[in-house]
Amino acid sequence: MRILALDFGTKTGWATHNGGFGVPCGTEEFPIRRGESPGMRYLHFSRWVGGQLNLYQVNLVVYEQAHHRGGYATALLEKMIGIMEMNCAALMIEYTPVHSATLKKWATGDGRADKEDMVLAAVQRFPKIDIKDDNQADALLLLAYAEEKFGNNTAITTSQTESMEG
Repeated sequence: MRILALDFGTKTGWATHNGGFGVPCGTEEFPIRRGESPGMRYLHFSRWVGGQLNLYQVNLVVYEQAHHRGGYATALLEKMIGIMEMNCAALMIEYTPVHSATLKKWATGDGRADKEDMVLAAVQRFPKIDIKDDNQADALLLLAYAEEKFGNNTAITTSQTESMEG
């Protein structure tokens, strides 16, 4: 099973497992460029996520569930999730959310862990990867969580975590 893990936002963290060849991961930004309408962010995101699904031959997408607190950030995340779902449906790829408290509890033992705790947990789990920020850390932890929960014959082991950041 090939899993793509996504931590959505204008700076989206992502991670996947590439067999015995490492863990491609990183962050991708989707700013609105000068002269573009806000909808262009979603077109850029759609092109990128569709490319990731095809490039890594993904069978399952796991993502951090959006918290419905209102405002622009929630609207952005809901739209990104919808676009990801549309891309997955077109390719017949399954997807599932993971609640942030569930991931935090799994990664750190504390369902209320902060960003620094999550980055530390990711660094400990993936010592050979140069983790740039909390978005990438969350995506890596989502990937490891999903591989443990859903099973994967190519599950990540600490000795295989050479970075292939993109």
